[in-house]
Amino acid sequence: MTIEVRQLRKNFGSFAALDGVDLKVADGELLALLGPSGSGKTTLLRIIAGLDWPDTGEVTFDGENALSRGAGERHVGFVFQHYALFRHMSVFENVAFGLRVQPRRVRKSDAAIRARVKELLDLVQLDWLADRYPSQLSGGQRQRIALARALAIEPRILLLDEPFGALDAKVRKELRQWLRSLHEQIRMTSIFVTHDQEEALEVANRVVVMDKGKIEQMGTPNDVYDNPASAFVHGFIGESIELAVDVADGEVRIGGEALPLAAQGHASGPSKLFVRRHDMQVAPAGAGALQGAVTRVRSFGPVQRAEVLLARAKVAIEIDAPRDQDLRPGDQVGLSPRRYRIFAA
Repeated sequence: MTIEVRQLRKNFGSFAALDGVDLKVADGELLALLGPSGSGKTTLLRIIAGLDWPDTGEVTFDGENALSRGAGERHVGFVFQHYALFRHMSVFENVAFGLRVQPRRVRKSDAAIRARVKELLDLVQLDWLADRYPSQLSGGQRQRIALARALAIEPRILLLDEPFGALDAKVRKELRQWLRSLHEQIRMTSIFVTHDQEEALEVANRVVVMDKGKIEQMGTPNDVYDNPASAFVHGFIGESIELAVDVADGEVRIGGEALPLAAQGHASGPSKLFVRRHDMQVAPAGAGALQGAVTRVRSFGPVQRAEVLLARAKVAIEIDAPRDQDLRPGDQVGLSPRRYRIFAA
C-alpha cells in the first residue's frame, strides 16, 4: 500500500496546522513524522486515518482517493499513546474486539477469530497474558496488546501516534527495538508520530521532520542527522551548539575575531554556526578555533559534559568529551569543530 499526500492544508481558526504538505510513503515503509508540539504531525496522521479532514488537498491510497471514504472504510489500524484498551475486557477480548464487531457478511467464525487472536498474541509475544485484564499489565505490555488489536482487522496501513510516549525510558528503548523487528516481519506500510529524535532515528526507514505545518526535510536517518537542510533541523535533531557569527568576505567571525573556519560558500551577513556537542574537539589553550575556560564538568555514562565560557563570544556552551580526557573547572582550553554547518541567521 502506497500513500500519497498532495498540497494538504488544514487550519484551526487562524492557526495553520498543515500548510501545503506533500508526502509519498512507499509500500512497506516504516516512516517517522518527527517534530515539536504544534508542528502538524498528529494532524497529518489523523487526516490519513480518516479521523479528521483537510480544508484542501488530496490523500490517495494506491492511487485511489482516500478522502471519499470514512475511517471505517480505509482499513487503517491506529495505535494511540494511551493504549485505549477496554478495562472490562480480557486481553484476548480486547484483541478480538475489532473482529467481533465487523458486519455479519464479512465477520469471521468464532473459531477463526480465536485462531487470529492467538496468532497475534504469539506475534507480540504475550500469549501467556490472554486471560488477564489491562489493569494487570505493565505499560509496555498494554502498548503491545494495543498494537495486536490494531493488527487484528488485517489493516492495509498501520498508524501510531506517539506510541511510546507514556512509557519510561528503559521500556521505550526495548519497545523501539521490538517494533523495528516486528515491522521487518510484517512489512506493513506504517507511519508513526514522535517528538523523540532518538526514537525516529533508531526505528524508521525514513524520517520526515516537520515544523509549523510544513515539512522541513525528509530522508534516511543518516541523511537528516548528517546533512541537516536548515538551522531548525540541525537544532532539533541531535544535541547541538549554536553560535551567532558573522560571515564577511569568506571569513567567519565571532566577537570581531576571524576564525580558521571555512564559510561553506555562505554570503556575507549574520549567520549561525552549528556543531554537535560530540564534534567539538578539546585542544590545549592557544590551539583550536575557539578559546575558553571550563566552568563546570559533569560525568555520566561513557562521556563527560563540560561547560566552557568562550572568551570572544562571552557565551557558555556545553561540549561532550570522553571520560578519560581530564577536564577540570578553571582549565583554559582550545576548541575545534570536527564538523560544523553554517546557516544564514
